[in-house]
Amino acid sequence: MAFPVNRRFVVAAAAVLLAFGAAMPAQAQAPANLRFSAVFSEQDIRAEMMKRFGEDIKAVGFTLQPYYGGTLFKQGTELVAMQRGNLEMGNIAPQDISNQIPAWSIVTSAYLFRDADHLKKVFTSEIGEQLRKTASDQLGIHILGPTYFGVRHVGLKPKKKINTPADMAGIKLRMPGGDAWQFLGQSLGANPTPMAYAEVYTGLQSGAIDGQDNPLPNVQNMKFYEVSSQIVLTSHLVGFDLLAVSNKVWNALTPEKRAQFQAVADKAIEWSTQEHLKKERELADFFKAQGLEVYTPDIKAFREFAQKKYLASDLAKSWPAGMLDKINAM
Repeated sequence: MAFPVNRRFVVAAAAVLLAFGAAMPAQAQAPANLRFSAVFSEQDIRAEMMKRFGEDIKAVGFTLQPYYGGTLFKQGTELVAMQRGNLEMGNIAPQDISNQIPAWSIVTSAYLFRDADHLKKVFTSEIGEQLRKTASDQLGIHILGPTYFGVRHVGLKPKKKINTPADMAGIKLRMPGGDAWQFLGQSLGANPTPMAYAEVYTGLQSGAIDGQDNPLPNVQNMKFYEVSSQIVLTSHLVGFDLLAVSNKVWNALTPEKRAQFQAVADKAIEWSTQEHLKKERELADFFKAQGLEVYTPDIKAFREFAQKKYLASDLAKSWPAGMLDKINAM
């Protein structure tokens, strides 16, 4: 049976629908699917971190779609993919951020962070908030937190005892290609030598290089310890990336949903950090059992030498005034 339609009723109903649509919270437009890209493998501790994150983020209304090993976006391109709207989440290297925001190079310098706890303290402080805001305003990403993956140490084939940067003179230390990495090698007192990661084992074996710098898990995975005599626990760089989500996703959430999202990320990152620390403790004993000498040099001397070189470099010209002193004081 047909009912007569009152024109006033139709107009009124349309107005209500329009008003309702205008009042709809922005989070309704947020994508339910979160594509995540990282260069680490599916066997990495951080892959398990993201699996845990993926399980918990369902309660916030999202489904995580992870891609590992650089299969979706190659290393160093994740940030641009997020900026172009082709990726919702990524594990972004701080070096990639500093390429666009020079002031960020301060967090890529040697001996800035003492350990995983210091890293966490800085990023949960006002300084961390300042860094986050800069990344949000200029890059369009929201940083959820730093994902610690180990401290870089020096592994050497020669048996020369290393206590201060002066002892590193003449040491051909393999470093990744690029000016920033080569400068890091210089800041240790070494003679930095660019070499592809896959060539390091044979480089040590043949004597083309005297050593390499990597977190202990990498040394085990790549079996560098087989062609080394010692590991000097220089702790010159705390390795970390930034777990980030695009502002398009973040800004579409209500304050309550943001808090839930952040809590899920914090939980996953903390689990990953503790697993990495546990692995590092185990590996120090493992390398000793393999016959390597594992010891700690004069860290104070290395830190002072490195920071002096950085402060005298062009890199430091872009650092926010007073930030280095504030980080050191924490």
